Amino acid sequence: MEDIQQYNFTVKSNIHDYEVHFIDDVKSTLENELKEGDFIIIDNKVKALYSEWFEEVLTNFKHIGINATEPQKSYQEVEPVINELIEKGFRKNHRLIAIGGGITQDVTAFIASILYRGVQWYFFPTTLLAQGDSCIGSKTSINFGKFKNQVGGFYPPNKIYVDPKFLESLPKKELQSGLGEMAHYYVVASEEDFERYKSDYEEALADKIILGRIIARSLEIKKSYIEIDEYDKNERQVFNYGHSFGHAIESLTNYGIPHGIAISFGMDMSNFISMKKGYITAELRQNSRELFEKIWDGYADQVRNLDIDTYLNALSKDKKNKGPLLGLILNKGYGKVFKDFTENDNVFREWIREYFTNELN
Repeated sequence: MEDIQQYNFTVKSNIHDYEVHFIDDVKSTLENELKEGDFIIIDNKVKALYSEWFEEVLTNFKHIGINATEPQKSYQEVEPVINELIEKGFRKNHRLIAIGGGITQDVTAFIASILYRGVQWYFFPTTLLAQGDSCIGSKTSINFGKFKNQVGGFYPPNKIYVDPKFLESLPKKELQSGLGEMAHYYVVASEEDFERYKSDYEEALADKIILGRIIARSLEIKKSYIEIDEYDKNERQVFNYGHSFGHAIESLTNYGIPHGIAISFGMDMSNFISMKKGYITAELRQNSRELFEKIWDGYADQVRNLDIDTYLNALSKDKKNKGPLLGLILNKGYGKVFKDFTENDNVFREWIREYFTNELN
């Protein structure tokens, strides 16, 4: 069995440096790490699925179970969690322990950043999306009404523990979603990285060792950018590749399409616009699309049937926009992803109509 501890690393942060540990026994790690006063925030689904791992620790430590759905990421749903923490004696010197995926991470990170002006928190990511992407990077965000991730800041965990065994219980669509999200790092990195990822994709769905390597490389690519642009002002913005287009798809389907799958459509749309602008060839776009089609397998009908005007309206509200200009992340080739301010004019709108009409058959 491969020694996964070889992937351990530290992320340098302006707020506080934090450690990422790859582990293979979450139960013993929790027992060794937890201290009196620590408070666990756990996804109820994870709590039920892995009851034998958590039963003892949840008996000995205070905890709150949350339903990890998008509505949980709101002021209305965060407020009772904060209320319970204060009422049950959580203090500034205690730590929050998040166990779950990205929604549990966002809820815990947001609370940790504002409660008592900041408390320590640890993260045990249980989804592929969280393990391969969101666990590092410092971002905290909650939704505002129907608008995704509009409120938040930067506040990384103090430690992250990645146990790939959590992934064994994930349905295929969750693996597709996580691999879809990680794909954008490989496009941003280099042609060599992308081609290796593309050739490993099918095996990674079934082989956790290959999947572990993909996770580690994904985090390594992300770490190299966030350490030079933690607050997402310059270089790091390339990681929004596929996300403006993908977030609009998520919003219009009421999050019925998993995040990373929506992003795989978004990356193809970004490449389509890049091709229309003459930045990349049709051949390069097709080479990438061969991977994206595998990731979004089974979801094209839902996207094809979206109302185009409603979609364009959602795209116009993206937080990366500047005035009337759309702040799109486009592509001049593998390793050459960049920010492009695009006129939201009739030409662009016709390109989007063409995509929805002709490119999803």
